[in-house]
Amino acid sequence: MKIVYLLAGAGGMYCGSCLHGNTLVAGLRNLGADALLAPLYTPLRTDEENQSIARVAFGGVNVYLQEHSALFRHTPWFLDRLFDRPGLLRWLSRRSSTIRPENLGAMTVSMLQGETGHQKKEVEKLVVWLQEIRPDIVHLNNVILIGPAREIRRELGVPVVCSLTGEDSFLEKLLEPHYSAARELLRRRAAELDGLTAMNRYFADFMADYLDVPRSKIEVIPPGLNLSGYGPKPAYRTDWRSSCVIGFLARVCPEKGLHLLAEAVHLLSQEASLPPIRLRAAGYLDPADRWYLENIHHQFADWGIADQFEYAGELDHAEKIDFLASLDVFSVPTIYRESKGLSILEAFAAGVPAVLPRHGTFPEMLEITGGGLLCEPGKPAALAEALKTLILHPDQAQTAGLQAQQRVRERYNVERMARNMLEWYRKIGDRGWGKVKAAC
Repeated sequence: MKIVYLLAGAGGMYCGSCLHGNTLVAGLRNLGADALLAPLYTPLRTDEENQSIARVAFGGVNVYLQEHSALFRHTPWFLDRLFDRPGLLRWLSRRSSTIRPENLGAMTVSMLQGETGHQKKEVEKLVVWLQEIRPDIVHLNNVILIGPAREIRRELGVPVVCSLTGEDSFLEKLLEPHYSAARELLRRRAAELDGLTAMNRYFADFMADYLDVPRSKIEVIPPGLNLSGYGPKPAYRTDWRSSCVIGFLARVCPEKGLHLLAEAVHLLSQEASLPPIRLRAAGYLDPADRWYLENIHHQFADWGIADQFEYAGELDHAEKIDFLASLDVFSVPTIYRESKGLSILEAFAAGVPAVLPRHGTFPEMLEITGGGLLCEPGKPAALAEALKTLILHPDQAQTAGLQAQQRVRERYNVERMARNMLEWYRKIGDRGWGKVKAAC
């Protein structure tokens, strides 16, 4: 089976969707599938061996120029290739901040219009390239990439499927009139897809309503981790005599809720019955969000506990495993309803229990793994109380962490994810697309 997986790059950022797609393609290849990972917009940045090809489709520079200038919608393809060079796109992405959704409404609508939008030349180029590759199935890594799907299905005669990976958090920030236009285009074009997949029941149910598609059209395929390097959890360190280390691993921005965790740690530091508390944070920091991290540093200084907060920066795969192994409890108290929670699974893989807000996929995740406690969203006091429970009961915390570690190894490993995905591809083929082969 020849699979082309189209994955939107996130510039210079470690992105959960990029890491997930890269791991998935590696798993598919290990099972014998002919899987090709093609980046869109920018080259991929991963913390494992990069599975993507060097070519970048829908290069970010060309997409931008074609949106803002009619001239570039008609330039010859050989000229466009100058702007699609991976080295150039990588260089530019390292020197620019993430562009906010509030400023991308018109471009989002145009991209969703596909063959009739300002980037229709990019759709044509993608289709021609795919005709050379001759895939059996094309997989888009998020629904905002749905624009070319109609032309791919029409010109190649192969099924097109799409992952659902938290697109609502972007779309809900679009401004009118672009928000309504984007929602209408998504509903119309999602109906044309051959199938969609979500990482959990929560997001499958949510997006069925959001996209107005039958719930039966969305397959739940839990994510899988590459567990190499994750050893058994060392003896649990938290007791009455040593410090407790609380960890955060995610993009450092308001949406991920690091400020809520900081306030919770402040509350815990005032509890005389508790050991000294430290907060260790790591993850991508966009230049536009540096003020946010600086404010947290200032807060800890104002509270008189500056030495109890550390930002460890961005981490590669080995550094991430070492970071997680240093923690006693983990938390990413997101403001929005989380659709993936990959860093939570990584903490569980290291045997670390978590305290999470009661929304999004988190209740489902803890129900499956038994890996920690839920708390009321957006409330530092509630977060502190749940953290306190695990700190005061280290045996309970250790049991939760080790149980979650075992569940991750059983349910959230890369081989299981890849097998589930291949089986889903075959089901798509059985619905009438003869080109999807029955076996690899």
